[in-house]
Amino acid sequence: MLPWLSFEKAKECLLPGVPSQDHNMVTGANKGIGLETVRQLAAVAGVTVVLTARDVKRGTDAVASLALPNVVFHQLDVQDSDSIRSLVDFICAKFGRLDILLSGQAMNMIQGVIKTSYDKARECLNTNYYGVKRVTEGLLPLLKLSTYGARIVNVSSLRGELWRIPNEQIRKELGDIETLTEQKIDGIVDKFFHDLKNDMLEVNGWSMMLPAYSISKATLNAYTRVLAKNYPNMCINCVHPGYVDTDINWHTGTLSVEEGAKGSVLLALLPAGSPTGRYFDQTEVAKF
Repeated sequence: MLPWLSFEKAKECLLPGVPSQDHNMVTGANKGIGLETVRQLAAVAGVTVVLTARDVKRGTDAVASLALPNVVFHQLDVQDSDSIRSLVDFICAKFGRLDILLSGQAMNMIQGVIKTSYDKARECLNTNYYGVKRVTEGLLPLLKLSTYGARIVNVSSLRGELWRIPNEQIRKELGDIETLTEQKIDGIVDKFFHDLKNDMLEVNGWSMMLPAYSISKATLNAYTRVLAKNYPNMCINCVHPGYVDTDINWHTGTLSVEEGAKGSVLLALLPAGSPTGRYFDQTEVAKF
């Protein structure tokens, strides 16, 4: 757990005088599917959306383009602990709690990891896996205060589906929810970096199609399952948005951003008693 906000400290956010919205949400989304997700969620009565982006100008421009009174901006760099701390403090002071956390939005780095260098792979995993973990851990004390039972939605990819990993032992470790832990997932990431550094990815059975991106999403899926196991009162899932027409895939996708946002919005607004610890392909439950 990141050190700056304990659960006891978080409860102070609910003291009289601190406003508390019906819902509030964090997403990294200044364009593409993420921006459309913000738009659709903001259309729901009672939902206030905190749109986050690493670049301040792009984030504020995105909020301005929506022109919606219940969308606000806050800067967030998932690789920067100070940036995460600032976001946590902002949400605590302004809203008093967090009901929905949506993270792991596809970033414009797939093109950069097609040719897998060690540095690019580090950046990819530090954003898609470790970055999501840092943000989630920082915001968990506020999510625990949700009066609705918090929703966490991690945006994944079909590249993270287990059957795509040739190594049977890795598939087994990531797929065994009974024994799966964060420590085991981190260990698998360490093995990946070891094999990448020693040019042993193919011989040791890692996916050779976007290897860093693929394992970042496979481990994100596994982390989602561990979270769901550890926090049964929340509803925690991951979702593949589909092959959406965005600049990340050079606009070769077959789905519109409106269609791509549907799965995330569905999971963010699931009613009590809905599935948790699941992987969704768009709006349908699928196999990890």
